[in-house]
Amino acid sequence: MRAMGQSIRDLDEPSAGPKAASGISFLKRVLEPPSYGWEQRPSNAQMWRELASRVNIFASRKNWLGFTNWFWTLALAPFIVLFFAYYFSWWGLVVGFLYSMVGMGTYGTIWLHRYGTHKAFTFSHPVWRFVTRNLVIKVVPEEIYIISHLVHHAVPEKPGDPYNATFGGLYCFLADSLHQPIAQDLSREEYARAVGFVEHTGIIVNSYEQYQRWGSIAHPVWMTAAFAFNWLFWYAAFYLIGGHALAVTIFGSAHIWAVGIRTFNFAGHGGGEDKRVEGVDFNRRDLSINQYWPGYVAGEWHNNHHLYPNSARAGFLWWQFDLAWVYIKTLSRLGMVSSYHDHRPRFLARHWQPYVEAKKAAASSAE
Repeated sequence: MRAMGQSIRDLDEPSAGPKAASGISFLKRVLEPPSYGWEQRPSNAQMWRELASRVNIFASRKNWLGFTNWFWTLALAPFIVLFFAYYFSWWGLVVGFLYSMVGMGTYGTIWLHRYGTHKAFTFSHPVWRFVTRNLVIKVVPEEIYIISHLVHHAVPEKPGDPYNATFGGLYCFLADSLHQPIAQDLSREEYARAVGFVEHTGIIVNSYEQYQRWGSIAHPVWMTAAFAFNWLFWYAAFYLIGGHALAVTIFGSAHIWAVGIRTFNFAGHGGGEDKRVEGVDFNRRDLSINQYWPGYVAGEWHNNHHLYPNSARAGFLWWQFDLAWVYIKTLSRLGMVSSYHDHRPRFLARHWQPYVEAKKAAASSAE
């Protein structure tokens, strides 16, 4: 089945020519460059100074998104303290682990990654999109993730990659405020193109005049309201199920995920080193690798994903369980997802079968 739109073409597909080149050129400019530029690896001191500048809402209202992204993450920290001080239990640790690692991890793969960024599937009705968007406690604004992730796919480990793993772990950890916000000087036409990357998620977007005032696609009032509604709903739901003990446990575990997810792209690209394994990592155009932990708990088989970014399934081999794909496929069978991309057959035909045949031929030759 085919989804309605595509964002980044699959690496196996032929070039789209001038149109694709124009798209890459725009993606290279759509993000606001840091003061130290994209070409050289900055020092840790430079990055901390840049962070202080990028979250300073008193210096410029246009810093609101970088500030807010850290605000929501840090606002979850007190729940960790409350959990260990008043509500600690071993079952709470298990529940929190499952919610953060499996629940929120899989949600990130489904909503932010496959739907939000790559339009790998489509919903049959906006209500199912709304439900999926609020499936767990919200932490990451769509705008921060989606546009920068498209840039990452366009120039992985090259100048302009907002979380270039070759520039170190801190470069990736602080990327949401340092390298991921959109550029502040987009023309009206360029802004419209940027809006096109995120409007399918259902967020309320700024007019061009509002963008010039706030420096973002999302408006601070509407985004804050969306986060507040989401948090109030889920705290009330968990409280009704298990009282403050359960609610505090779940919200505390969300903080762990919100911090941990900042390290993923560094680890998912081998820490900037070539750690690809023959017969496992078939995409050789960047340093992405398939890892067991994010693969099994969140369906994030990262090398497979970089090979076929638009695929709603990333677990291509029989042992690569893909929980995000289970959710998408289930919604499809229930009529809530109307179409999707599944590139597993293409992967098997173009990569796995030739690999198996080459191994057999080599073994026969050796004999």
